[in-house]
Amino acid sequence: MIQINNVKKSFDKLTVLKGINAHIKKGEIVAITGPSGAGKTTLLQIIGTISNADEGTVLINQTDITKLNPKNLAKFRNEHIGFVFQFHHLLPEFTAIENICMPAFIKGTNRKDAIKRAKELLKFLKLSDRAEHKPNEMSGGEQQRVAVARALINNPSVILADEPSGNLDTENKKTLHQLFFSLRDKFEQTFVIVTHNNELAQMSDRIIKLKDGKIENGK
Repeated sequence: MIQINNVKKSFDKLTVLKGINAHIKKGEIVAITGPSGAGKTTLLQIIGTISNADEGTVLINQTDITKLNPKNLAKFRNEHIGFVFQFHHLLPEFTAIENICMPAFIKGTNRKDAIKRAKELLKFLKLSDRAEHKPNEMSGGEQQRVAVARALINNPSVILADEPSGNLDTENKKTLHQLFFSLRDKFEQTFVIVTHNNELAQMSDRIIKLKDGKIENGK
């Protein structure tokens, strides 16, 4: 599913990733852990095509994303990768269902089909009664589940999550963590999650621990 080969990344004179090699299987939930500054988010951004590696390659479903031009990279990202962030990043002026549909509209999915899919996701996430609510009318946990639905709208192969429960209370953290496993079982997506949350890491199928830009354990 995801093959990372000798990935290196520097910012000015600071080397953040020092030759990362890893393989993530289809349907796995993998946690990337490590201290602040270890390179976790940088690695996630490279896998997600948001940032470019200085050296090395990343293959997703046998496509080498490091060789795609900007137009094809944007298309690949939209169709194959879903993102869940710590701070939701929902558009405040739009309702839950409109926020969820955004990636589908960008892809070119017709409005009727996009809304149908969004409603299916809202039902699965037990948010049907929030479809017409704007973000400021929802709790933090509800906003994060809307963000998860948005990540799923295009049926991506990979879901990338950066500290997804970092802004939630204990109860909503547990709900979100359990949700990832339910989603994997239902939709067979691969999850790569950067987290400082030990409970979520231990629940995952595998942990890749980074330290000083290298993999300390895991593979």
